[in-house]
Amino acid sequence: MKFKNVIIACSTIALFLSCATNPFTGKSTMALVPNSQLFPTAFAQYNQVLSESNVETGTARADMITRVGQRIAVAAERWLNANGHQGYLTDYKWEYNLIDDPTVNAWCMPGGKIVFYTGILPIAQSETGVAAIMGHEVAHALANHGQQRMSAAYIQQGLAVAGNVAIQDDQTRDAFNQYYGVGSNVLGMLPFSRSHETEADKIGLYLMGIAGYNPTEASNLWVRMKANSGGEAPPEMLSTHPSNDSRIANLKALAPQAIEESKKFGVSSFRPISNFNY
Repeated sequence: MKFKNVIIACSTIALFLSCATNPFTGKSTMALVPNSQLFPTAFAQYNQVLSESNVETGTARADMITRVGQRIAVAAERWLNANGHQGYLTDYKWEYNLIDDPTVNAWCMPGGKIVFYTGILPIAQSETGVAAIMGHEVAHALANHGQQRMSAAYIQQGLAVAGNVAIQDDQTRDAFNQYYGVGSNVLGMLPFSRSHETEADKIGLYLMGIAGYNPTEASNLWVRMKANSGGEAPPEMLSTHPSNDSRIANLKALAPQAIEESKKFGVSSFRPISNFNY
């Protein structure tokens, strides 16, 4: 029991000493893995993905990905500077690449390394749709969601070890191991991940609006995402993402706030929406 208390105390101290502040929410977040370690690893993984993929360059759609990405990055810097976070992006190394692959996905690694797959472009439908996706993915990186997920995973593993050390009875230990994995995921890790998605949706709306793209189009994007999924999705409580319907409703509710935020940066109108044919 004493050893268990030592583990808990050490974990508490580690958490207290390993926190960062989310500039968009002002809340303290877990940061057991510092960006000084996380970014180089992410950059190396990004380069490996590119070396193993069919990266498209010099085309209209590849140029569009870069153009939208640069505008979102500028919007992020403007917002951060205006809200007292000058220098927040110093270590970011922005890069935007389009991979010719039917996968319906896009992502942004910690530190600003971005990939879009051509498979998501028909669902994006327009440059504004691309901006909605780009804003969301960049928001994950800016809010250090990858860092937080890694930290949470370490804590989850640490508590599992602590439980196994503290429990002396083999039968009780087996029961703990059986239920801990499911319980910690359903009640801890999955809600944590869903909260990140919702947070990235809000930040992404702000970024696309400040970049000159209409935030009201984000909910329309997710209507198309829902249609593309064919209704095949796990129950929300068993998913890392909010349900499509929850997400659409939330984006609609947040869009007016994003539009008002955009006005603070001199955006009085948004770029026209024109579907592309790529």
